[in-house]
Amino acid sequence: MADAVVQLAPGIFRIPTFGDAINSFAFLEGDGSVTLVDCGVKRAPVRIQRALAALGKHPQDVQHIILTHAHSDHAGGAAEVVASSAADGVLVHELEAGFIRSGERPPLDASSGSGRIFGRLSKGGFAATSVSGTLQDGQVIDLAGGLQVIHTPGHTPGHISLLHQTSGVLITGDSIFNIASRMRWSYAAFCTNAAQSRQTAEKFVDLQFQTAAFTHGPEIRDRGRTAIREFLARQNREH
Repeated sequence: MADAVVQLAPGIFRIPTFGDAINSFAFLEGDGSVTLVDCGVKRAPVRIQRALAALGKHPQDVQHIILTHAHSDHAGGAAEVVASSAADGVLVHELEAGFIRSGERPPLDASSGSGRIFGRLSKGGFAATSVSGTLQDGQVIDLAGGLQVIHTPGHTPGHISLLHQTSGVLITGDSIFNIASRMRWSYAAFCTNAAQSRQTAEKFVDLQFQTAAFTHGPEIRDRGRTAIREFLARQNREH
């Protein structure tokens, strides 16, 4: 099971879908169902199914799917995962729903040279996926004992992070990466507004959590909040 999933807390697992470089997350519900966060790239569903099997679960046990944002490394496998699950579609922030339904990538930062170049070279689309419901900042989703939606726009307009208050696990989404166990900002070339993404990450300072879980990179246990606060303070000093 260790190769397919990494336990973060009781009933909460990280699913490495491309090594530690791209992660999805599974929350085991009390009724035996599964809530899934993010679906990886187009080929990720195979890894997700393997992880579910390691947990003694089947794709049909997945009743709810949440996407942090509409990029192909998070939504690329969503259409296939939805089709094989018991979910009616995915839950996303209201500003992200149109991109998910159309399969179009959100706009890139025109103020960034790399963003302009990447925008011309790559469409970055994915298979359109149905949306079963939309989310708002501060909303507590009635899943997994309560998942708080933290709207952290900038990487995309409707990018969200998720706080599981009961366990103290924060899923940062792409607000902050932890590549090779070193925190860094998401790449400006892939952001709608890189400056805004860095600003909204400051929301993490006031949240109470223990484990910082990243969609890109391994988690930081126990001192996750301290590590993120130190990272943000260091970035503020340097800029």
